[in-house]
Amino acid sequence: SSVGGLMVAVANGLAINYALNLPTLGIPDWLNFFGGEINDGNAPWRYTLISGLIPAIPLIIIRPFLPESPAWQKKKAEGTLKRPSIAALFSTPEMKRATIVATIMFALAYGAAFGAIQHIQRIVPGLPEVEEQARIAGEEAAVGKPADVAARASVQAQRLKEQEVAASVTKVQEFGGLAGRVLLAILIVRIVSRQKLIRIFQAPGLILMPLVFAWAATSSLSITYVGMFLVGLLTVGQFSFWGNYLPRVYPLHLRGTGESFAANIGGRLVGTSFAWVTSTLATQAWMPGGDPATKLAFTAAGIGFLVYLGGFVASFWLPEPKEGDLPD
Repeated sequence: SSVGGLMVAVANGLAINYALNLPTLGIPDWLNFFGGEINDGNAPWRYTLISGLIPAIPLIIIRPFLPESPAWQKKKAEGTLKRPSIAALFSTPEMKRATIVATIMFALAYGAAFGAIQHIQRIVPGLPEVEEQARIAGEEAAVGKPADVAARASVQAQRLKEQEVAASVTKVQEFGGLAGRVLLAILIVRIVSRQKLIRIFQAPGLILMPLVFAWAATSSLSITYVGMFLVGLLTVGQFSFWGNYLPRVYPLHLRGTGESFAANIGGRLVGTSFAWVTSTLATQAWMPGGDPATKLAFTAAGIGFLVYLGGFVASFWLPEPKEGDLPD
């Protein structure tokens, strides 16, 4: 998935550079039932989203050939495979505790990604270096053009330059996420305690999240690159943790249900809502910052710190899985 994130970042960079040379997107008359229209049919984000169709095609072809778990197939053939249910995740004190704590921690980890990290593309344009680069790009685009055309070309060039720099920061963050997954794979065979393992990624984040967003992302582009690599490493490393932890606390017939509940209810339902929380708080008058980008940066810093703190505290209630073979 980290490689997929890099592919999106690269696709976004290509879309920014070549969007104006691509066909303008519009709604065909035979599809226009509601009289709508596509504003800015050459917007780079539109081509970035469309690029997701490319890996989807081989995925559709490959997925039917994905083999089932041999242990699952064996139980099904023997007629001993129990039917999973969400209620069963709460059927014993041990599974109930694991489900609740894992769902909370999953939500908070996603909260760091959606409540802070993914806002960096709207924060970066407010950095002094980026503002200067955008200004120069705007001036160069306006040279030799009539006044009315020059004004539009200048604004467009400034926006593209801002998006270009933001996309490069995102690429660095995705490389950090990939490094986090590799680091987790190295540490997971050396650290027995799952609580200690997850805290290796959580504890530094208590310092780095507010530092990167409240200071680096409002003052220095070069430090922002370093900071985003590190917060990507710490946050995405936690995502890989759950794929190893959750199968060890559920019997075979509940593993898919347990991980799906924590990831989808905790992560993708609750955790992603932090994007709305950050965006909403950043518009409040009492939020510090003299411009929208700075206010958003300070908000992301606060949200990032709080979700990391919540995850760190919750980790003390995370049950330690039993040693040896996976439970059945």
